[in-house]
Amino acid sequence: MLDPIRISVAMCTHNGRDFLPQQLHSIASQSRLPDELVICDDYSSDGSDALADDFARSAPFSVRVIRNPRNLGSTASFANMISCCDGNIIVLADQDDFWYAHKLERIAAEFAAPSAPVAVFSDAELIDSCSRRLGIRLWQSFYFTAREQTRFTEGNALSVLVKHPVVTGATMAFQKRFLDLLLPIPSNHIHDSWIAFLLAACGPFQPITDPLMQYRRHSTQQVGPGQVTLRARLASARKTGGDFYLEESQRFRQLYERLAQRGPDLPGAASALREIEAKISHREHRARLPHSSLDRVRRILREAVNGGYWRYSEGWESIAKDLFFYEQQN
Repeated sequence: MLDPIRISVAMCTHNGRDFLPQQLHSIASQSRLPDELVICDDYSSDGSDALADDFARSAPFSVRVIRNPRNLGSTASFANMISCCDGNIIVLADQDDFWYAHKLERIAAEFAAPSAPVAVFSDAELIDSCSRRLGIRLWQSFYFTAREQTRFTEGNALSVLVKHPVVTGATMAFQKRFLDLLLPIPSNHIHDSWIAFLLAACGPFQPITDPLMQYRRHSTQQVGPGQVTLRARLASARKTGGDFYLEESQRFRQLYERLAQRGPDLPGAASALREIEAKISHREHRARLPHSSLDRVRRILREAVNGGYWRYSEGWESIAKDLFFYEQQN
C-alpha cells in the first residue's frame, strides 16, 4: 500500500492544438484530481504551449509546462518529463485522448490496495478524429486476449510482453521509485514498450479491464493501435522482413543489458533475462531463414515444434508468413 498517494500526470505535447483542450478539460474534471500535471511541449509550432500556459493559470492543481529548445521526439520528451514528476505515482497521458471522470480515482484505488502493484494499465474505447466511437476497444485492436489478461493478473506479464507489446503508454500508471531502472530510454525504443517490459520484471503489473478513457485514432498520431482486420494484418506481414527482426533483436539486447546491469535482484529479473535470450534467438531465426525452400521449411517446422512461434510470435499466422511471404521480403 502506498500512503499517501501523490499522482503526477505526465503529458507530452507537439502540435496538438486540435485535441488538447478537450483532454485538458477531462483531466481537470476528474473525481480524484491529480496532485500535479507536468507538460513537456516538444517544440510545437501551433500554439500548443500557449494553450498549456492558459490552462495552468486556471487549473485546480499545480501545472508545470516544460519547453524543449528543439524537437526531441516523443521518447526523449517523455523521459525528460517523467524525471521531473514529484508524485510517487506517474500517470502517462497523450494530448489527443479523453479521460473518463473516474480514471484517476480508479488508478489510485489500485495503488492503495494492501498489495500495491508496480504498475497498472487499462483498456480504452477507440474514437476517431471527430470523437465518434469506433465500436471497438483498444485491447481488441491488438489481440490482447482474455487468456493473456489472466497471465498479467497471475503475475506472468513477461510471458505476454516478450511475445508482443500490449501496454499502451496513454493507459499506464506506475510507481516512480523505479525511475533509476527505466531511465534513460534508448532513442530507438518507444517509451511505453520499454517502460512496460522493465516494470514487469519488478513485480505485479495489474490490468484494468474497464475502459477508463477514449483513445483517439487519427492520421497524424505517431503510434496507434494494432491492425484490426485480417487483410490489414496480412498487408503488414508482407512488409515485415529480416531487417525488422534484427532491429527488434537489438532492442531486446538493450533491455537485457539494462536488467543485467541495474536490476539483477528484481523478482522477475532472472525469468526476464531467460525470456529475452529466447526471444532474440527466435527473432534471429526468422531474420536468417534460408532461401532454399526445403531448408526453410525444415527450419520453420523445427522452430514450430520447439514452441518458438507460439511463445515469441503469432503462432500459425507467423508460420504462414515465413512460409509464403519470406521470399518477397528477402
